[in-house]
Amino acid sequence: MTRDTDKQYMNAAWLWILGFTVLRLFYARLFLLAPDETNYWQWSRYLDWGYHDQAPMIAWAIRLATMALGHTEVAVRLPSLLAMALASGYLVCISGRWWGPRTAFATAVLTQGIFEFNVGGLMATADGLQAAGWAAAAYHVARGYESHTWRHWLLGGLWFGFGLLSKYTMVLFLPCAFLYGLFSPRHRHRLASVKPYCGVLLGVAVFLPVLYWNAANGWNSARHVAYIGGANEGFSLHLKYLGDLLGSQAALLSPLVFLLILWAWHRVLRKKHGTEKWICHYLFFTSFPMFAFFLLLSFHTRVYGNWPAAAFLTASVLVAALFSTQKKIWKWTLGTAYGFTALVLLQIIWPVVPIAPDMDRTAYELSGWNTLGEAAEVMRQKMPRPEQTFLFGLRYQIASELAFYTPGNPRTVSINRWTRPNVYDYWWRDAELIGMDAVGVLREDGPLGKRLGDIFDRVDPPQPLTIYRTRPFSQKREPIKTYYLFRAYGFKGGIHWKPPNPNDIRASDTYAEALQILPTCGM
Repeated sequence: MTRDTDKQYMNAAWLWILGFTVLRLFYARLFLLAPDETNYWQWSRYLDWGYHDQAPMIAWAIRLATMALGHTEVAVRLPSLLAMALASGYLVCISGRWWGPRTAFATAVLTQGIFEFNVGGLMATADGLQAAGWAAAAYHVARGYESHTWRHWLLGGLWFGFGLLSKYTMVLFLPCAFLYGLFSPRHRHRLASVKPYCGVLLGVAVFLPVLYWNAANGWNSARHVAYIGGANEGFSLHLKYLGDLLGSQAALLSPLVFLLILWAWHRVLRKKHGTEKWICHYLFFTSFPMFAFFLLLSFHTRVYGNWPAAAFLTASVLVAALFSTQKKIWKWTLGTAYGFTALVLLQIIWPVVPIAPDMDRTAYELSGWNTLGEAAEVMRQKMPRPEQTFLFGLRYQIASELAFYTPGNPRTVSINRWTRPNVYDYWWRDAELIGMDAVGVLREDGPLGKRLGDIFDRVDPPQPLTIYRTRPFSQKREPIKTYYLFRAYGFKGGIHWKPPNPNDIRASDTYAEALQILPTCGM
């Protein structure tokens, strides 16, 4: 009878993950792509071993999906959707192997309700792919520590390499897993073997093409990561961003889940987790150190909410193992997690929450891009030389949205001269655009719009385009944001970023040389 019950719990865990994966597949087609999503889709049209902002796996995966399904929202999001399903499956494998089917089911229910994990499984970002790498590496390395077989050490290394190809913060998994072995009396002797290090070498070998790309391009990607990590700022310690980090984690995980994670870590540290299972300590070391790293970093610079996301994958297994039997707190935890996630996902497609338009971030980020793309194409067709007119934005986000939602998916340009360096600097050279006309989109009619005269012979006054939302049960249209479309004539050159400060860490000596690489367009 017990075996039958255990089998039912495991089957229920897999069905729960499958059901929510299918639900996300349906939901993914109901709203427009966010700017970062169209940016990664743009990468997939210019395949390379590396990119200025991030590791390349997201571009490669989107390219495969769009080759099969076309340039649609579902195709762009499919890699992240499948990757998060894979990550969820590996977390169930961890809990099922070392705690049993009931905990495996609790893990499945918890992970599918957490808002941050749903975002990773719905939005085309690197986080979903990294989640698959982190969860899979965590499982196989745990099996490596347990059974010490070549198979699991090498698979752990392979998934570590996959995670590195997805997002650079995966590198933190290595010290996390090593620290467990170092502090584990039971498994410390495993580190005296060659097997774990062969797994690491395999993972590094998988990542070598990205290292080669960086070396060939002035380590510009590494410089970008260092910049957003605060390396360009003078050393200082303060509490300015600590509240932002903790608040963002509470919002992304839901407050009760975040508190239970902190409580679970505390119980493991105090050895009050009610079990002698070594896996508790392993899950602690593959979660807490990553969060602690970004917590410390927040004393120096802003840390974005998704940066420590991978830490909460194995932490969620720990929470399910330690708290799922405490019925009252478990019900409240699941209820608030699912309730918050459902409310936000509903708000995206049907804005029921009475938030002021300028405060509705989901509407601001996701609304109106198709309208903007169509308006830009109409304006381009009315230009004197439409075939010699390109589309541009002064930010990569707008340029990418224009590329996806303008009919025909044209190549677009991000003019980075006054903003920040990004991947568009590698795809275009001034010589290709000299003398052409352009239609550009800006978020404001301000100083940047006036500076367009520096790089064009003539620029017409902007034409505003306001994006609206309609609330349920109301016919009233509420303005969300306004874009400004510019007609520009006779491009003179100057699309690439020019560092305003020569000491900017992103301004490498080889940056200008790297930009001489001819653009490739693998449409």
